[in-house]
Parts: sequence; structure tokens; C-alpha cells
Amino acid sequence: MDKITNYPGQPIFTQILSFIDKALVERVTKLHRANRHSKKLMFKDHLVTILYAVFTGCTSIREVQSGLELCLGKLNHFDLKEVPPRSTLSDGNKKRPSAVFAAIYQGLYQKYRHIISDSRLKIEIASKLYILDSSTISLFKAILKPAGRKRNDGKSKGGMKVHTLLKADCNMPSFIKFTAAALHDQQFYQYIKELPDGSVITFDKAYINYEQFALFGQRGIFYVIPQKDNATYKSIKEFELTDDEPAILKDELIEVSYKIEQEGIIIQKTLQLRRIAYYSQKHRSTFIYITNHFDIEAMQIVEIYKNRWQIEKFFKKLKQNFPLTYFLGDNVNAIEIQIWCALIALMLLQVLHRENNSNLSFSILATIVRLHLMNYISITEVISHYKKKRQRKKVISPPPQTKKMAPPPFQIKFAF
Repeated sequence: MDKITNYPGQPIFTQILSFIDKALVERVTKLHRANRHSKKLMFKDHLVTILYAVFTGCTSIREVQSGLELCLGKLNHFDLKEVPPRSTLSDGNKKRPSAVFAAIYQGLYQKYRHIISDSRLKIEIASKLYILDSSTISLFKAILKPAGRKRNDGKSKGGMKVHTLLKADCNMPSFIKFTAAALHDQQFYQYIKELPDGSVITFDKAYINYEQFALFGQRGIFYVIPQKDNATYKSIKEFELTDDEPAILKDELIEVSYKIEQEGIIIQKTLQLRRIAYYSQKHRSTFIYITNHFDIEAMQIVEIYKNRWQIEKFFKKLKQNFPLTYFLGDNVNAIEIQIWCALIALMLLQVLHRENNSNLSFSILATIVRLHLMNYISITEVISHYKKKRQRKKVISPPPQTKKMAPPPFQIKFAF
């Protein structure tokens, strides 16, 4: 391969930070009054410092300080006048609200969502499809309450749930909410009341709530979920199956009942749903889905739920490239700040990856950035360098030759 000869006057870190508009930082700082609690550590410097820690994989504030102190000649490239002291950075993580960093992420999402959009989805309603799920980050139980029952050995760990709402035609979440791991997933419904009418949402069994499903139906929001194994329902009628969908075993109308409480009185209600049984030849197993969408084909319902694995890939990409195992603070606010900065870093790399039409794997790109963050190398040149494929020289083989029969070995005959 050819050598990289393009050496710009800025390190890779500055090139990546250029995707964050200075006007966005100033607007967020003014809107949230981000500098009111700190006179020594401005929000812009705080953001740059935590992003440096995320990209390099620092596991402590001491590592962050030591790493930046060796880059004193390069700090002016990203407008960092001096390295924040450890105590100042620790106070900033504790006092500056994490909502300021969340606002930066939302601003970047609104600006770059058309760049990071995924047009490879085959389903027609991809622009209306939302995927809901959560991922747990393990923490000490002194910070957040442990999830599940109390263990007999007393070794329970606390945790934080990252509830994520991801748009199917995009590779980054449109909405994120942090809660304690002990909080049930269904509590997240109160935060997605602004879901656009006419949307389609899919999630797993943990979010099944018939009362909420009825509210979705009133707003014209469709949902696709797997049915619980112990679900009770009443079959009303079966829809006719077509030969075009041989994998569909059953398509029927069912009725489920649920209870709600109004003014201290428990009322029993019913809800009609569509139940689809699908046999997967790949997994050699039967999957059952329920939905309130009656106007599309059964296989489209199956394809909608298959796209739910897109959010699992997002969680995998986040945790593999920016492991959230070591935190720069022992309080909830500091942990949320670091998670938001990890999401911002993932967003910036995603934009860089898509803008350059890179065929380089995302994990390799993240590794290159981590290893050469402060080097004066053009990151776009690095990506184009890896685009070039080695041209294998064609070895011209000689024409096949006919094998000549070897003469028989000379034999001496003796006469007796």
C-alpha cells in the first residue's frame, strides 16, 4: 500500500471535534447556564476533557490529567488553555448537570441524522418505525439500587438502565433516559408521550402493558411485540392464509382482558389484537407476535420485529468501542456525563465513517482514533488509505505440456 503523506496542522482529535459546531456549544451553554456553578472549568473545556478520556479509554481522572499534560503543545488546537486539575474536574462532574451534555448530543443528532441514516432497510415503514429497549450498566450498589432480588451472599451490584428509543432508519438513538436498574422497564412509557402519531414501535416482552397498548391505539400508534408464553387470550376468528407466505402458520384475531383502576374502582376491559404464528426455517422454531396493525401482510409484521435487533447492535457497538466499565466519578451525575460523552463520541465517529463512505470496520476506525488521537495525521486520508485494495498480480501460468512417456528401463537378458 502507498504511504500516507498528508500531514495536516491539526491532530486527529481536533479533526473529530470540528464536527461539533461552536455555535451549538455556545447556545447550549447559554440555555442551560452551564457555567454558573464553575468559574475555573468552563463547559467547553469540560466537554473536551471528557471526550479525550472517552476516546483514549482513560480509567481515572489521574490518567486524564497525565495524558493531557504530555500534550501541552497541542492543547491550543482545541482551545484548551490548561489541563484541568483533578479536583476541579471532579467537582465539575458532580455539579454540572448531565442535561447539558445531553443537549449537545441531541443537537448533533438533529444536525447529522440525515448523514447517519440507514437506507438499506427493506420494509416500507422504516421511516415510521421506532425500536425500544434498555441496557444495564453495572455499578456499585452504594450508587444505585441493585436490580432483582437480594442475594444471600450480599454481593449484589447496583446498576443503571439506559432506556433507548432508536429510529429504524438511523443508527443512533433519538431519545435516551437513565433510570436505576431496579426500576421496571414499563416505567419508561411516561417519557415517550411525544411519540409521533401514526408511528410503529417494536420492543420485547418486558414492555408488555395492555393498558398502554390501548392508549397507543387511541393515538393511531401501531406496535409489534412477541407474545408471552403464559399469555391468556380468546381466539375470535382466523384470517385466510395465502400461498405467498408459507412460513405463516396462523393469522388470527384475538381478545385479551386487563384491569385498570379508576377512582379506586377496578374495571376490567378487553382489547382486540392480531396474533401471528411464524415458523423460522433458519432457527427451526416458531415465533408468535401480537400487533394492532391489521392492514399489512403478516410477513411485514415479522420483518418489523426482525429490525428490533438493530438496537442490540447499537448497544454492542457502544460497549465494545467505548467500554463503560470505569467511571471518572462515584456519583450518578458523573456517570451520566460520561455515558453522554460516550454517545457523543460514537456519534462523531459514525458521522466520520459515513461521510467518507468508509469500508473500514467501525471497530478498526475507533482503534485507529484511540491509538493516534494526538498525531498529526489526516483521518480522512487514513480512511481513503484503507479503501485501496491490494491489486493481486496475476501469475500467468505456462501452458500445460503433454507428458512424455519415459522409455522403459534398460534390461539385460541372460540366456541359460
